[in-house]
Amino acid sequence: MSNLRYPIGIQSFSEIREGGYIYIDKTEYIYRLIAEGKYYFLSRPRRFGKSLLLSTIEEYFKGNREFFNGLAISKHDHTWDKYPVLHLDLSGCTIDSHDRLPSFIEDFLLRWENEYDIPTNHDIPYSLRFKEIIIQAHQQTGNQVVILVDEYDKPTLETVGNPTLQEKCRNILRSFYSNLKSQDRHIKFAMLTGVTRFGQLSIFSDLNNLNDISLNKKYSGICGITAEELHKYFDKGIEDFAASLNTTKEEIYNLLKENYDGYRFSPTDTTEIYNPFSVLKSISDESFDNYWFKTGTPSFLVRLIKFNKFPLQELTDYETTTSQLTDVSLELTDIVPVLYQSGYLTIKSHDTRLNTVTLDFPNKEVESGFLNQLMPLYTPIPSQKTEFEIIRFVKEIEKGDVESFMVRLQSLFSDFQYDSFDLKHLEQHYQDVVFILAKLLGFYTRIEYQTSSGRIDLVITTDNYIYLFEFKIDKSAEEAINQITRNHYPIPFKADGRRIIGIGANFSSHTRSLDSWIIKDL
Repeated sequence: MSNLRYPIGIQSFSEIREGGYIYIDKTEYIYRLIAEGKYYFLSRPRRFGKSLLLSTIEEYFKGNREFFNGLAISKHDHTWDKYPVLHLDLSGCTIDSHDRLPSFIEDFLLRWENEYDIPTNHDIPYSLRFKEIIIQAHQQTGNQVVILVDEYDKPTLETVGNPTLQEKCRNILRSFYSNLKSQDRHIKFAMLTGVTRFGQLSIFSDLNNLNDISLNKKYSGICGITAEELHKYFDKGIEDFAASLNTTKEEIYNLLKENYDGYRFSPTDTTEIYNPFSVLKSISDESFDNYWFKTGTPSFLVRLIKFNKFPLQELTDYETTTSQLTDVSLELTDIVPVLYQSGYLTIKSHDTRLNTVTLDFPNKEVESGFLNQLMPLYTPIPSQKTEFEIIRFVKEIEKGDVESFMVRLQSLFSDFQYDSFDLKHLEQHYQDVVFILAKLLGFYTRIEYQTSSGRIDLVITTDNYIYLFEFKIDKSAEEAINQITRNHYPIPFKADGRRIIGIGANFSSHTRSLDSWIIKDL
């Protein structure tokens, strides 16, 4: 067994280097940042290494050369001068009252004022105190100041739904960040990171010198783990992982890719990125689980999807413009860029001619985790029983017990609360439930499968069966099954060799459930 140390949850570069933990060398990116520019913004999902990136930059500018021995940046010529670093970490700021953000910023200002022997004046705004700190730090050290802001958007995200408190936080932060432009001659380097890019926060219009590298292909791998890095740094750990499960390294690599790979952070770069937190946990635990998803379930986002009646089928193969990915409104009215920037959707393809992208779930962990969160909002199944109920559906469909599958599906709809149904959007609600269920089954599923003679509502394939579903609302099961045969839906699957079963079913708006179905071998 190897004695590899995995830096799970460790965001301090110095602690990783001093403690002998695995460090994925991202310092070539840092060298490029410093060599090519001065002001940057980077958006990445939570737990993707943003804090570690800023910690690494901080140690570089503090001149702590010993931490960088053997890393890519050490191959370049440097003076390793020591610069004053002002590092504002907003990740620990919980906005539960009007005085929380002011109190949090006050702590940082007092710390910096003490460091540079600056008298504290509570009668002037935070922005002016910050300005004086920047000026004094430069004058006292003789070197320009480095400013790092981690999770700049946390106060804004936490106050969605409270416009008064959100406006107060915006005003504080806007004036605070304005120093990044007004004090340019005192600043050596500045970088802001966060999950979302709030266009209306005015940071990006006021600070027109801020370079957003979130979609820049040169920096697509600055956070997270590439396939090359996975093999370079974790091959021995994966070998041990395989031995513990009595399988091959290739199988473990395939499962890691299926569960945790798939993120793309540039339309023009096809490099896929692994989720670093889940990979570290998986290899360390020698197991597979929804590690990243469990650390912060998107309950607010899934409620927003249901409230806005966003068609769930559009979560897969969603086409949009690249410009839509970059700005999020303060009210979060457009859910798609929020889902992308938060890591629940990612880029799957790019049309260079139209400059559009197609979005989808990045991997199995995100897809199953997200849909499991949606299930209790669209069905009567409580969240703690979702996986158990899905297993029942899986067993029935695997062994060809279609009748039991349909009875269970009927029961699922029959148990809905009357208030769960918005009769004006009944068909969409029904389609959403079928979509969630089909995706969670884990088989190959296609919603609205296109053939030369029409679209099949749902196709599910297992090792032994191909199921073709046609659903009607307030019509009849006979009409549904007849559409399958009349439109020759089985023809594309005839050469496959598996048993083809057609299911025609009718959904009644009166009973708010499936009222009839016909099962037929095709």
